[in-house]
Amino acid sequence: MAQAGKPGMLAKFVLYVGPIALALLPFGALGHRFGLMELNTGLALVFSSIVLATIVLVLGIATLIFVYTRRRRADRMPALIGLAASVLVLGVTGPYYAALSLPMTNDVTTDRDDPPVFEYIAANRANGANLLVYTEDEARVQARGYPDLVGIRAPGGADENFGKAVGVARALGWAVVSENTDTGLIEATDTTFWFGFKDDVAIRVRREDNETVVDLRSSSRMGMHDLGTNAERIRAFVDRWDRP
Repeated sequence: MAQAGKPGMLAKFVLYVGPIALALLPFGALGHRFGLMELNTGLALVFSSIVLATIVLVLGIATLIFVYTRRRRADRMPALIGLAASVLVLGVTGPYYAALSLPMTNDVTTDRDDPPVFEYIAANRANGANLLVYTEDEARVQARGYPDLVGIRAPGGADENFGKAVGVARALGWAVVSENTDTGLIEATDTTFWFGFKDDVAIRVRREDNETVVDLRSSSRMGMHDLGTNAERIRAFVDRWDRP
């Protein structure tokens, strides 16, 4: 039994390992973004963070039970510190696990029948990136999972709305790499916060009947499952567009 006033071994484990798990999460995710490590290394560190946080959560709860059932008051603060660190890790990563239930796609558009194309980006995308081919299978998956994604129908001329689209893209922090007023096509790249993944966006502005239609397409350069990132990016554009 631990001496009075000193935390036991289990409490010490929770106290030390919890903050380690918390430190591994940003180090792994941001380390790849800033070129400190390869992607596989970063993913391994993030996975290790989640595993350690889960262990600390279970053992931390057990430690708190001992605090009250065996009157191990010295274990209380170490357990709470470790638990807080583990909850932070699992709270940050939890939504990404929940997103695994979203449609498995990496290419999302507001026009599934005639999606905007990539011109400049297609010619300059690095080797090994996902193909910029929007397939019928992806259209079916998106129709079931993201039926809310539709083009913006705006008053005013195409030129006016083209300029607004460029402004909205830049306001969202996207790097606009091409503006073709002849075809009404804007191309941009967005960088995710975690890991610094690059995703490409095509915005098409064209006149239809008595209104201007703005369609978007967001495509991930890497991975089979975007965890809903591309759909959220399009929604963010629409939300910003609708602001007065």
